[in-house]
This record gives sequence, structure tokens and C-alpha cells, in this order.
Amino acid sequence: MRLFVGNLPWSIGDDELRDLFSEFGEVTDSKVINDRETGRSRGFGFIEMDDEAGEAAIKGLDGSEQDGRDIRVNVAEERKPRGERRENNNRW
Repeated sequence: MRLFVGNLPWSIGDDELRDLFSEFGEVTDSKVINDRETGRSRGFGFIEMDDEAGEAAIKGLDGSEQDGRDIRVNVAEERKPRGERRENNNRW
């Protein structure tokens, strides 16, 4: 299961994100998304873990406070291909 984690504190990196979710089960991948130009966190990331652990993590962490911010945790939606998004948003 792939989870989206939003409203992350700027201080959390990949390892801290993994540690936060590991209390609910084995984390197979953790990634905080960084800005390409500045290298700073964009405030969200992704976690991969098995379905049972993922459901427990959503229940246990969604809305919880981490370093003064209430994080959001839910099942990640599949990203649409870039070309498809542009075609759907064509205003002309």
C-alpha cells in the first residue's frame, strides 16, 4: 500500500518519516519530496508498507501532531501521466 503524507514539518526527512511509520509495521520505502531548485522539503511525502500496516498507520497518524503540525495520512492516488493532465486542462 502506498500512502500520501501531507503537511509534514520541514524538519522531517526520509529516515524520520520511516521511523514515524515503522511502529505500525515494516516500511518498504519512504520518501519526502524536495523542491528541485532549493532542495528543501515541499511538506509532503510517500510511504510504502503492507495493507494491514498501512490501514493501522492511517488510523493512528492521520490528524496527529508532529513538530507542531497536524499531518494528513491517506491512501495515495495514482499519478496521471503529465500529457493527460495538460490535455484535460486545455482552456482553448
